[in-house]
Amino acid sequence: MNRALWIVQWLLACIFLFAGIAKLVSPLQPMVDQSGVPAPLLLFVAVMEVLGAAGLILPGLLHIATRLTPVAALGLILIMIGATMLTLRTSPALLALFPFLTGLAAAFVAYGRLRLKPLA
Repeated sequence: MNRALWIVQWLLACIFLFAGIAKLVSPLQPMVDQSGVPAPLLLFVAVMEVLGAAGLILPGLLHIATRLTPVAALGLILIMIGATMLTLRTSPALLALFPFLTGLAAAFVAYGRLRLKPLA
């Protein structure tokens, strides 16, 4: 179980790091126009994605504040709930499957690191 959790944590960290950095370095106005989300909220989500990615990996890797890993996963679940709802509102429903499944993967990490195999 520990190996599966680490694999999912690394995959999620890559996804959220890429998404967060892409939002931070891309021009905001096209994203605002496409999504209808205010620019400050987009920046906030981008920073939270980058911090969430770090929170999934660094505590377990460094063995410091390991209780932050499930907290980071829970925060990323909230982001994915918002992403799923936004995708359902602005795009075909099938496209909402990716943020929904990403949120489920984050839920697996949160539950796994809280109950099944907490980091030592």
